[in-house]
Amino acid sequence: MVGETDMACAGRANRGAALLAKAASILLLLCSGLLLAGEGQWQPASPMPDKYDWIQLKSGEWLKGELIVLYNGRLEFDSTELDLLTLDFEDVVEIRSAQLMQVRLLGEEDLIGILLMADGQVRVSGAGQSFDRSRLLTVTAGEAKEINFWNARLSVGANWRQGNTEQAEGNASAMVQRRTLEGRMKLDYLGNYSTIDGSVSANSHRASGVLDKFITHRFFVRPVFVEYYRDPFQNIGNRLTVGTGVGYELLQTVKTEWTVFGGPAYQYTRFDQVEEGDAETESTPALVGGTQLEIELSPAIDFTYDYQLQLVSRAAGLYNHHMITGFTVELSRLLDFDISLVWDRVAQPKPDADGIEPEQDDWRLIIGLGFDF
Repeated sequence: MVGETDMACAGRANRGAALLAKAASILLLLCSGLLLAGEGQWQPASPMPDKYDWIQLKSGEWLKGELIVLYNGRLEFDSTELDLLTLDFEDVVEIRSAQLMQVRLLGEEDLIGILLMADGQVRVSGAGQSFDRSRLLTVTAGEAKEINFWNARLSVGANWRQGNTEQAEGNASAMVQRRTLEGRMKLDYLGNYSTIDGSVSANSHRASGVLDKFITHRFFVRPVFVEYYRDPFQNIGNRLTVGTGVGYELLQTVKTEWTVFGGPAYQYTRFDQVEEGDAETESTPALVGGTQLEIELSPAIDFTYDYQLQLVSRAAGLYNHHMITGFTVELSRLLDFDISLVWDRVAQPKPDADGIEPEQDDWRLIIGLGFDF
C-alpha cells in the first residue's frame, strides 16, 4: 500500500510539473507577442519633440530629422540616418515638429507655429483649433527668414547642326520669385536666338515682372506689372507694357493652382522698320488679362499653361497674345527635363520698310534641361 501511495503522489507531481511548464510556455508566448506588438506601435517618447522633427509613414515606420518643405504634394525630409528624402505626402500619416513651421491652409490665414498632424487633423500651436489634413497646402520650415522667401529656376536648351546647312539655336528661360504670407514678387525671362548659314533667323526676348499683394487668401491686387518684348522678325524693335490690376486664385489644391488676372495698362512700341511716312513709334492704352494653370500629374511630372492677352489700338496691332505650355519631368531633386510650346500672335503686324507684313503667328517648340534653386 505504501508503494502504491508513493507512486500516485509521484504521478500527481509529474502532472503538476507538466501543467506548470505548459503555463510558463503560454505566458512566454503572450509576452513575446506583446513585445512584438509594442515594436510595431512604437512612438516618440514625447507627443511634441524638442530636438528633432518626426514623421510616421503608412508602413508604421518613424523617421527623425528635419522637415524641410511640403509643396505640391511632396514632402522633403532630412533624415538623420537616410539623408535627404522626397516623399509623397499621401504616404505620411503623422508629423510632429520641434521647429517652427510656416503653414498654409486652404481657405484660412497662413499660420506660424509648432505643427502636429495626427489622425487626419492638423494643429498649429497658437491657432486654437484643428483643421482637416486635406486643407494643408504648404509647410515651410523655420522662422520668417529672408532666404526662406526666395526660389529660382533656370532652363536652357541648344541645337547645333553642320553639313549642307549650318544651323545653331539656343534658348533660355529663367524665373525668380519671392513669396511671403502677404504677397509675392515674380520675375520671368524667355529668350530664343538662332542662325542658319550665318544669318540670324530668330532673335526674340521677353522679360516681365509682377508684384502681388494678397487681400484675402485668394484675392490679390497687382499694384504694378511690367513687360518688355523684342522680336525684329515680328517688326517689334522694343515694346514696353506697364499696368496694374487684380487677380483671383480660382482653384488651389495640393496638386492644382489656377489663377486669373486682369487690368488696365499703357503700352509703348518702337517698330524695327516702317514704310516711308509711317510713324516709328506707337503709344496706346491697353487692357491686359491672363490665366496661369499648374497641375501635378504625378510625383515626377508637372503640367503648366500660361496665357496672356493684350488689347491695344489698331495702329499698335489691335491685339497680341503670348502662350506657353508644356511639361516638366523631374530627373533628380535639382534637375528636370522640360518640353514647352510657345505661341506668339499679333493680329495686325506692322509692315516693314519694304511693305512686307510679318506673319501673325510664331510657334516654337523648346526642349531643354531645368535647374531648381
